[in-house]
Amino acid sequence: VKKFFRLAPGKEVRLKGAYFITCTDVIKDENGNITEIHCTYDPETKSGSGCTRKVKGTLHWVEASTAVDIESRLYDYLLKEDSDGKDFLGDFNHDSLQVFHSKGEACLANTVPGDHFQFLRQGYFVTDKDSTPNHIVMNRIVGLRDSWAKAQKK
Repeated sequence: VKKFFRLAPGKEVRLKGAYFITCTDVIKDENGNITEIHCTYDPETKSGSGCTRKVKGTLHWVEASTAVDIESRLYDYLLKEDSDGKDFLGDFNHDSLQVFHSKGEACLANTVPGDHFQFLRQGYFVTDKDSTPNHIVMNRIVGLRDSWAKAQKK
């Protein structure tokens, strides 16, 4: 794919706040789902080390051993953008809420309702009032511009 700067076999990317890595192998299960990604890293490329080599892609990541489970709720317009307001039920945006279950940085384990965070490349989130230490719920309050999605539409 033209202009694809993400991790792929033989490709090098930067891990945000860490090192350059190169994918050496991808392991899939019997259904074709990726179960493992094998990479090498270049110890000379630690973030902030002054390395002058450039890569096109930077991945945002969380460390698996310390990550916490989070539920992210992404809200969109309740009514379709082309709504004229005459047919409320017909104009209802059935995709106005998307819920994702993912991993977040360990510091989110201490969040309380009302705390605000920026999730890189996603937007600004607030901890939901329904959050508990065992079930962290984050609501997106402001999204960021998505230049990749915009480019895909062309």
